[in-house]
Amino acid sequence: MTAPGFDVLTMGRVSVDLYPEQSGVALADVRTFAKSLGGSPTNVAVAAARLGRTSGVITQVGADGFGDYVRKALRDFGVDDRFVGTDPTLRTPLVFCELHPPDHFPLLFYRQPTAPDINLRLDRLDLDAVQRARIFWTTGTGLSDEPSRTATLGALEARARQGITIHDLDFRRSLWPQPDSAGACQRCALKLATVAIGNLEEASVAVGEASPEMVARRLLNLGPRLAIVKLGERGVVVAWEGETARVEPVPVEVVNGLGAGDAFGGAVCHGLLAGWDPVRVVRFAAAAGAFVAARLACADAMPTVPEVLGLLEWAESPHGERHS
Repeated sequence: MTAPGFDVLTMGRVSVDLYPEQSGVALADVRTFAKSLGGSPTNVAVAAARLGRTSGVITQVGADGFGDYVRKALRDFGVDDRFVGTDPTLRTPLVFCELHPPDHFPLLFYRQPTAPDINLRLDRLDLDAVQRARIFWTTGTGLSDEPSRTATLGALEARARQGITIHDLDFRRSLWPQPDSAGACQRCALKLATVAIGNLEEASVAVGEASPEMVARRLLNLGPRLAIVKLGERGVVVAWEGETARVEPVPVEVVNGLGAGDAFGGAVCHGLLAGWDPVRVVRFAAAAGAFVAARLACADAMPTVPEVLGLLEWAESPHGERHS
């Protein structure tokens, strides 16, 4: 008998994130850092696991102590690490950030000359696991360079839009050797996805600048059945089957906005697996993102279902204008 697949299987970027313990200061003036698991698809897998879903991640680390940390952290969070490879020469990436709430969190990536996760190769992927997962999640950064680009598109082709196939536009310009190629690469992936997720800037790279509602409709025109466009403090636009809605944000005092999108993504996976309607999915996801934004860390701050529901209940109560 074939073993059941993962609820959520993600693929792509991984890092060790170093968050300053002093907020509002330049990187040069930071005295101490807090270490956390990083990389968008990796943290989406963590977020899904925290919400009770079986999850795994396809990525690679270096043969170093930070790679060991990544594997242990994944296991501690309940994420299957069987598809975490080891590159024999490249080092596990590090990411430093600055904290300037509410909306400025610059990042400094240490991924040169390239990162182990960009060396993912199609012929080394377990395509059976990709096909059997209830949700398969890819990202734009996985398309930024070879051989990861071929591996990502090949995995999506093997998946053949079965089940729920989510492409997160995840565009970091500094990680693309040729940023002008991003739009075409993203469109190739979107044609193979059933769900598209990204913020307005990321989505505009793929489909051109327009209103959030029009951008969402353009994403649907490429093939996905559901498009989610994140607008930060202005909420989220979601479009599906001829319908478009805007979901208001859940207001919190922002400490670190970097992990919010990953919590949002894991919560989208949870809601879709539960069979919720799009607006309910996005409302729950917005609360999960807000929960993490009000905390310093990313992976370590991912909420459980009761924590998300508790924040939603607070936000919807008469006194719930701000929460932290």
